[in-house]
Amino acid sequence: MTQSPQHPHDPTPAAPTSADVARRAGVSRATVSYVLNDTAGGRVSEQTRARVRAAADELGYVPHAAARSLRAGHTGIVLLTIPEVVFGPLFTTFLSELRAGLRDRGYTTVIYGDSHGQDDASARAWAELRPTAVLTTVDAGLTPRGVSLLRRSGTRTVLTLGGRPVAGAHALILDQREVGAAASAHLLARGHRAIGAIVPTDRSLDGFSLPRLAGVRAAAASAAVSAGGGVRVERIDLDYTEESAAELASGWRESGLTALFCYNDEYAHLLLSAFQDAGIQVPGEAALVGADDLMLARLTRPRLTTVHQLLPSGDMLAALVDRLVQTPDAPTETHDLATAHVVVRDSA
Repeated sequence: MTQSPQHPHDPTPAAPTSADVARRAGVSRATVSYVLNDTAGGRVSEQTRARVRAAADELGYVPHAAARSLRAGHTGIVLLTIPEVVFGPLFTTFLSELRAGLRDRGYTTVIYGDSHGQDDASARAWAELRPTAVLTTVDAGLTPRGVSLLRRSGTRTVLTLGGRPVAGAHALILDQREVGAAASAHLLARGHRAIGAIVPTDRSLDGFSLPRLAGVRAAAASAAVSAGGGVRVERIDLDYTEESAAELASGWRESGLTALFCYNDEYAHLLLSAFQDAGIQVPGEAALVGADDLMLARLTRPRLTTVHQLLPSGDMLAALVDRLVQTPDAPTETHDLATAHVVVRDSA
């Protein structure tokens, strides 16, 4: 027997309600709410919990987010505004742990990749979603006025991630200048006085590459003062292509440089291959330092000297977000999230 197709004008079946779940499970609506919102504590037995969840599954019932927000007094949305770049494994793992930690604490993570630029357009766009918390990079256009706008719209806490704080927001310091400074200090300590610093031509990476370049220059300037001058840092803008790396390698001996801070381990590996193809000895003629301490740095030959950033776990940051949400009127806090140190291997 064939089933007749539904007429296009037939009414859509009504969505099941918590009352339907309560009738199916033989419990009160309050018990359904306790169980499905995980607020029952020890007041509901495991047997009853299982019966309520089974009834909800059978009926296809999903709790209404707006109703849950009314009960909680906030949406439970944590807005992560991150640059539209490809993150390496270090930051990908960190973000995955953060999202898992927030989920375990009952929050919904929304990743917002678009930046609206200046004049607080970004903050206004974020505020439309009524997030409970906003975690944003400092280069996403957030201003003190934007922080105030978010707070007035109901956001309980605003946290910035980067090298500088924004007035009114909690600051999570992740200063990429430390990476460049650590690499530069290592090379200077080994006698290098003519250092190249790779800056990717991909402008979406400027939030990482330019602070790292600034760190290289700052460490070199400090060493020059101590030594009475004689330290040179040359910025080298480079495409992530074999052709660009080969061109740099072909002119290496004429450049007068003796060392390179390669921006990260991937660029370091690209340049190591180009130098080897050109017959340039690493580290004899060119000392290379990468950053991020990827597995790649340990597998290549010679093994790459690199800068390792020690980050807290994402779960620790999720706990911090939860605490700040629970205390929205607490004074602003500053937390240093990462420390950088050089892992010395063969290439430098």
